[in-house]
Amino acid sequence: MASISEVAEAQRAFWNGEASDSWIREQEQRDRALAPLGELAMARLPLDAGGRVLDIGTGCGDTGLALAARVGADGVVLGVDISEPMLARAEERRRAAGLAQLRFAPGDAATARFPEAPFDAVFSRFGVMFFAEPVAAFRNIRAALRPGGALAFVCWRPVAENPWVAVPREVVLRHVTPPPQAPDAPGQFSFADRRRVAGILAEAGFTDVRFESHDREFAITTSPDLDAAVDAVMLRGPAGRFLRDADEAMLAKVRADMAPAIAPLIGDAGLVLGCGVWVVSAANPD
Repeated sequence: MASISEVAEAQRAFWNGEASDSWIREQEQRDRALAPLGELAMARLPLDAGGRVLDIGTGCGDTGLALAARVGADGVVLGVDISEPMLARAEERRRAAGLAQLRFAPGDAATARFPEAPFDAVFSRFGVMFFAEPVAAFRNIRAALRPGGALAFVCWRPVAENPWVAVPREVVLRHVTPPPQAPDAPGQFSFADRRRVAGILAEAGFTDVRFESHDREFAITTSPDLDAAVDAVMLRGPAGRFLRDADEAMLAKVRADMAPAIAPLIGDAGLVLGCGVWVVSAANPD
């Protein structure tokens, strides 16, 4: 079994390598698809003019830009991420927008110290499911919040409640047997179990933990091109992880099965499937 430090280093290597490449390449399309989900969590926070906000897993900066617009020129937003290539893209966008109240910094929110602390609010859009030691990570995050401050994040519900993942995953599993992985191992769906997440937050010292379940449409592609849709679903989610080391022959077999599986699901707007998320909110006690 890998140690906590080994798990953390594996996450750092992944998000500074192949994962960052695909996110930067597809940044605009992914931001359009994810923005409405992030806004669900933003709505649970007191994002008033002049507020101070920590954005965990800011990636290419879309959420940091949105938060900075909400708190205005007198506010402070710090966006942190372990992916330095993605942060470089985020900084380009910040400069283009001229937002002096926004700063991006590399770092692991599980252990980092934040000079802008204390914050009024902590936000994350799918950025908190990858901690090697989540209780310790959320304790560190809570330490950066002022007493009475608020936390809100959005994370995925189980795979079975996310057709955008479940459909391509079923095709891939006809061809690939993935290595066993504990359901609570760091990853995209590690916060799917609300009881586990509630326990993590309570142990980290948060109170008033609440969950909202939301179902939405999720645009994987925005054109009716079948080849583009096949490429997209084979790169994302568990399907992409399972195929990471597949050879060309295996990829060709999966493509041959994937095309007829998703072709009936593509419309004029592209490949749009359902998704299910938790919006989790909590408070730092006074």
